[in-house]
Amino acid sequence: MSSKLKNVSLITLGILAGVAGSMQFDALAQRSAGTPLPVDELRQLADVFGLIKTDYVESVEDKKLLTEAISGMVASLDPHSAYLDKKAFKELREGTQGKFVGLGIEVGMEDGYVKVISPIEDSPAYKAGLKAGDLITRLDNTPVKGMTLDEAVKRMRGEPNTRITLTVARKDEDKPLLISIVRQEIRVQSVKSKMVEPGFAWVRVSQFQEPTVEDLVKKLTAIYAQDPGLKGLVLDLRNDPGGVLPGAIGVSAAFLPRDVPIVSTNGQLPDSKATFYARREFYATRSSSGDPLNKLPEAFKKVKMVVLVNSGSASASEIVAGALQDYKRATIMGTQTFGKGSVQTIRQLSTDTAVKLTTARYYTPNGRSIQARGIVPDMMVDETPEGDGLNSLRLRESDLQKHLSNDKDKEAEGRARVDELEEQQRIAALEKRRKPLEFGGKDDFQLAQAVNHLKGLPVQLSKTKVVESKKEPTINTKDEKKPADRK
Repeated sequence: MSSKLKNVSLITLGILAGVAGSMQFDALAQRSAGTPLPVDELRQLADVFGLIKTDYVESVEDKKLLTEAISGMVASLDPHSAYLDKKAFKELREGTQGKFVGLGIEVGMEDGYVKVISPIEDSPAYKAGLKAGDLITRLDNTPVKGMTLDEAVKRMRGEPNTRITLTVARKDEDKPLLISIVRQEIRVQSVKSKMVEPGFAWVRVSQFQEPTVEDLVKKLTAIYAQDPGLKGLVLDLRNDPGGVLPGAIGVSAAFLPRDVPIVSTNGQLPDSKATFYARREFYATRSSSGDPLNKLPEAFKKVKMVVLVNSGSASASEIVAGALQDYKRATIMGTQTFGKGSVQTIRQLSTDTAVKLTTARYYTPNGRSIQARGIVPDMMVDETPEGDGLNSLRLRESDLQKHLSNDKDKEAEGRARVDELEEQQRIAALEKRRKPLEFGGKDDFQLAQAVNHLKGLPVQLSKTKVVESKKEPTINTKDEKKPADRK
């Protein structure tokens, strides 16, 4: 090793030791005894850093190397831990707050193009004249064909007051339309609702955000005002990927007795060993004035319920389904959920960067671990009368590469593993070949079966068989300490 390389390595080792010490401070402060830094391994990392600086074919910025080292270290743990750079951290905060900068359209893919499912009312897209069914073929001058849906969505988002031109194919138009739209901040309500028929209502939570509990109360109160004699309610959590934990606790608490345990967590740190209850302090947000559930009609504590779930129901939606199932408050219907039963804690590193780190596992009130297993419905019902459609092809948490194991169930070991990105690409390809299902629409087979069950009518059950694991022991749920804020 040259003298120059030695000097670079020694300087870098000092930098890395300092960075490691500062990054670990938050965790180490919560332990009785600190863990010594692995000096030999850090020296090896510094040596590689030095080799890249002196020998690589072209110059590489220090910041890029260190950032990528941090990112790779965190990403190697499990599919849900990640280093959040400025852009990713901003997007995460926007998502949990129920707002983002963009055009204001719900989209899907059809024949390789972006299809407008619905423009959000009063959004820039709505005002510009985009309509449901429009196919977006170009974004500015870039063809959409060949993009994934995620890539197209990222291009449509951007900074406020910036302009994008969409080339749109519309069914009744002979020529493509050029529609210019200025991006603005979009606020999205995570809760939708409607009366399916007199006496039976449908409420959908598409994602758990900070305003979700208050949005749910507004929708349910409006339903009750429309039909005080409500006989049954369908809570739709299909394809709900999760979100903030307080939202899941609040939605569960809306239908359960006050003060009952909703979910518990267990991990290394003291604040990760906790139980969350149906109390205001566990679900009210900083913007809440008082208890948002105080405005909810008492009838919703007793109304007959069905909760719809599928393989896209994950994390916070599994917490709600698990709690309502354990207390026998609702019938869980649909297909087995995704199985993401792990807690991700956001540890901020700077004003605009952070680490999203898996710090604990979730457990239902009866002590069932959700991780890599999910929630098995009480009634298995396929997506369509002909079968389970995309759900039977979509892989779950237990199939993801480097997934966190279920600490009470080793049966998932030995399955084929896939990379999460590969899985997303595979699902996107499958979705291109099928007609998108409109949840809550007239052709929603699972919703129709849920209403049948609420009426006491026969339900068309799936022929799919689920092998349930052996009964699990319960865990201690006496620790009432509230853990750090999780997103």
